Amino acid sequence: MEGHEEERLCGKWRLACGLHTYNWRDVFTWRLLKTILMGQVLSLLICGTAVSCKCLMDSGVKTPMLQSFFNYLLLLLVYTTILCTRKGDRNILKILKTKWWKYLVMALADVEANYVVVKAYQFTTLTSIQLLDCFVIPVLMVLSWFFLKTRYRLVHFVAVGMCLLGVGAMVGADILAGREKGSTSDVVLGDGLVLLSAAFYAVSNVCQEYTVKNLSRIEFLGMMGLFGTLLSGIQLAILETHAVAAIKWDFHISMLFVLYGLCMYALYSFMPVVVKMTSATAVNLSLLTADLFSLFCGLFLFHYTFSALYIISFVVITVGFVMFNAVPIYSALPESGSGGDDPAEVLADLPAESSSDRLLSAGRAAPRTETPAAEAEAVLRPETEDGL
Repeated sequence: MEGHEEERLCGKWRLACGLHTYNWRDVFTWRLLKTILMGQVLSLLICGTAVSCKCLMDSGVKTPMLQSFFNYLLLLLVYTTILCTRKGDRNILKILKTKWWKYLVMALADVEANYVVVKAYQFTTLTSIQLLDCFVIPVLMVLSWFFLKTRYRLVHFVAVGMCLLGVGAMVGADILAGREKGSTSDVVLGDGLVLLSAAFYAVSNVCQEYTVKNLSRIEFLGMMGLFGTLLSGIQLAILETHAVAAIKWDFHISMLFVLYGLCMYALYSFMPVVVKMTSATAVNLSLLTADLFSLFCGLFLFHYTFSALYIISFVVITVGFVMFNAVPIYSALPESGSGGDDPAEVLADLPAESSSDRLLSAGRAAPRTETPAAEAEAVLRPETEDGL
């Protein structure tokens, strides 16, 4: 009897921690594979922005606000225009009357996050930025816990720890390879700017997750385009007028701006789809591999020195990302009204409940107040009313 009781308690502990025993077939589902692949597509887009930004800086162009302005302008021309063609409560005028200040705050956090992190390169080193930029993940988890009512298991914290360990290996490889570049004119100020940028990104990502899961991806991107263009345009006029006037435009510079703008536009358009399938925290974990993709590009473009630690880092981050997504997250968000999403978003949510969700349902007989991730998806999934 004692042995049976211990086995029962141990089983409850494993279930509560998310460490339930799975078969490989139950863990590595098509949905998990699709999540991994989509996350790496986002990392490749981040890599594209990093490489183009690096080339622009090498060409003497230092206009981070101008680069962001082109991205927000593209969002404005596409998604804000779609909002303007809507009728009824989903029209842009109705949205502005009721929620304009919320989207203003969201866009402000996003615009300043993009600007501040680039500004930090003038004061601190690449190594400090890579390490401190990971601060976005714990801040995001805390914000998600309080505002999105997300409930993590022990395995999720272990997975995050593994991903951060992978980042540490990557930074160590950078130091050994002599890639610790950047100014050290005011390290404290630079590190503070990186932490501030991480906090801004966390706020923006939490707002994004709530909006795309409860309202509409089109609404989020349309309002981000509207207010992002307005705010970045004002900041551009105040801070970078002389820097823009000093640019010596040619085909090479123009193509770099085009590459940066298109990569950022694709990133902003595609990221809400992945966030809706998983969570903002999972997406940020997948983006940790972006620096590695940038390094691989740098091996050919900038003649960086290769180290086996980079491969180890990539493997550790990938394993941590798989662990994080293999066990469902629980949410206590109430049911809310939905706006119109495009068919691609709805199709992304159509796959049936994963095997890991079904295995965890074995413990549902025990009383609890959490809602399984699969049920939360059904609650949060908006009905299709319109599409691109």
